Amino acid sequence: MGNSALKAHLETAQKTGVFQLTGKGLTEFPEDLQKLTSNLRTIDLSNNKIELLPPLIGKFSFLKSLALNNNKLTALPEELCKLKKLETLHLNGNHLRQLPAAFGQLSALKTLSLSGNQLRTVPTQLSGLRHLDVVDLSRNQIQNVPDTVGELQAIELNLNQNQISQISVHISHCPRLKVLRLEENCLELSMLPQSILSDSQISLLAVEGNLFEIKKLRELEGYDKYMERFTATKKKFA
Repeated sequence: MGNSALKAHLETAQKTGVFQLTGKGLTEFPEDLQKLTSNLRTIDLSNNKIELLPPLIGKFSFLKSLALNNNKLTALPEELCKLKKLETLHLNGNHLRQLPAAFGQLSALKTLSLSGNQLRTVPTQLSGLRHLDVVDLSRNQIQNVPDTVGELQAIELNLNQNQISQISVHISHCPRLKVLRLEENCLELSMLPQSILSDSQISLLAVEGNLFEIKKLRELEGYDKYMERFTATKKKFA
């Protein structure tokens, strides 16, 4: 892409606060964006070939939304964690194995999408995020869900298409968790904590495609309690 095209994009972004440049084969984060650190509210660089997010990302202090889906990121810089106004972060389809240690400092974060990466566990850093609504960790390599998940504040947690065979019973302590998606994992029925059914806030549990028949789930103690929540929620949204 020529410099004049980039210049035009930058001029538009300066007026609108939105910089969107998707599917252009970019191999690096455009350095010229640093001229707009105080203008930009939204950056979308999805469907490119970006391998590194530079430390200068931490300077976009007004950024609310950052999308880098389908790039070639293997790690994220600690500087990303300085974005105190960031509400939406989409990083689907990269090669991420972990999150920066300070990720819990993204205090405004509401939506986090990390589908199709190489995470092996539910990152403990997520437990510190108080405004999280939706977390998508589907299509990773997660094998177990640790005790720290009990502190997760999310309303929806998507763990579809992982390799999960163990889930901490603490998941039923999540104060706001309403939707739990566990489709296409490696769960035996005995490994699904019954407290999810009998003693949690979860009103939509999706577990198709595991190592048990769904009708067996209906025989578990607590299933009727879960169905009460499920039906009540359904009525609310109907």
